[in-house]
Amino acid sequence: MSLPLFIAGKYLRSNKNSQLISLISVITILGITVGVTVLILSITVLNSFEEAIEEKIVNFNEHIVITGFGNRNLPESEQVEETIKSSLGFYLQDISPFISKNVIISSKNVTDGVEFIGLDSTGISRISPYLIISSDSAKSSVNKVFVGEKLRRRLNININDVVTLFALQKDELPSLLNPPMIKQFNVNGIYESGMAQYDDLRIYSSIHAAKVFLGFNHEISGYNIQLKEISKLDSLEEVLKQKLSYPYYVQSIYKKHQNIFTWIDLQKKPIPIILGIIIIVAAFNIIGTILMIILERTGDIGILKSLGMNRLEILKVFMYHGLYLSIMGIISGNILALAITFLQQNFNLITLPGSVYFLSSVPVSVQPIVYASVSLITLTICMITTVIPSFIAGRLNIINAIRFQ
Repeated sequence: MSLPLFIAGKYLRSNKNSQLISLISVITILGITVGVTVLILSITVLNSFEEAIEEKIVNFNEHIVITGFGNRNLPESEQVEETIKSSLGFYLQDISPFISKNVIISSKNVTDGVEFIGLDSTGISRISPYLIISSDSAKSSVNKVFVGEKLRRRLNININDVVTLFALQKDELPSLLNPPMIKQFNVNGIYESGMAQYDDLRIYSSIHAAKVFLGFNHEISGYNIQLKEISKLDSLEEVLKQKLSYPYYVQSIYKKHQNIFTWIDLQKKPIPIILGIIIIVAAFNIIGTILMIILERTGDIGILKSLGMNRLEILKVFMYHGLYLSIMGIISGNILALAITFLQQNFNLITLPGSVYFLSSVPVSVQPIVYASVSLITLTICMITTVIPSFIAGRLNIINAIRFQ
């Protein structure tokens, strides 16, 4: 063991007899702990939030949707489907037509407005993993709907209950000559995607049932497209825009939900910088702590210098002291961040309004690269701030230091 390290260890142990120095050291360690914890959690929450949102949106939705400008109906066209297939080539996983219409849904006691979507078998299969309750009983007719859990609770309905749907005919206000379309549907399944935008406002049925109810003959609302490689989404979207002209409107899932992804990007840039200032402030506490120790040990420094210790060795003594405080704070910060992550993952202590954030609880995960990066940066900042008071200690005059004693 080197002499500066040995002396630093002696000072650390002897600080227990100096309540003021011990208290300042504890405060310094706590400051670093809080800074490290907050920075780790903020970065992991932002990363986890982006991953969770992207996973939910991408898995539950089409990657690209093609509709008509102004939500006008489109003619069913094999030629258009062939154009889409040839344009996307290898990257196309599936293409399926769909029907979408705003309707009114009514249960025994509650009436509300929802989006009624008719999907083919492929589209229905994407909803199946999110079904929390489903029914294959004989009571279920060909007119089946899948209702979101939030909407189910609001309408106070259960599986196999009957709901009534009302829709405008020809998108015109109802009159004696143009009555609304009315049909009863059986609730065949309850789904929960975890995104209020869907669970609260969308109901799904087969495309055949939707055509019969809404009076679509050889028309559709658009095409849902799934890709094999989501990384090619932007470039393939541009290809389809060039191939399909008016009245076709091409939109990717990222453009459709651009507001939420833009919000995440905006948060990821300033928050780590702002919260990083917490660590810098905590690190500067080390300066005050080391200066207090130097003030208390001024006489010792003079004696050590008179015994032959040079400036560099004196500097190392207090650098080791600052290193100790930094490592203790960083380790405590990592442990606290892991503990909070564990509690959030298992008990969902922090919730979110799902209607705003798409998720009902704050997503967190253990990301080793974040823990390592924050710890390394914090240690670097702390060691830089430790150099300042340590350099002062190394420059103390022997005679003045011993006289101070």
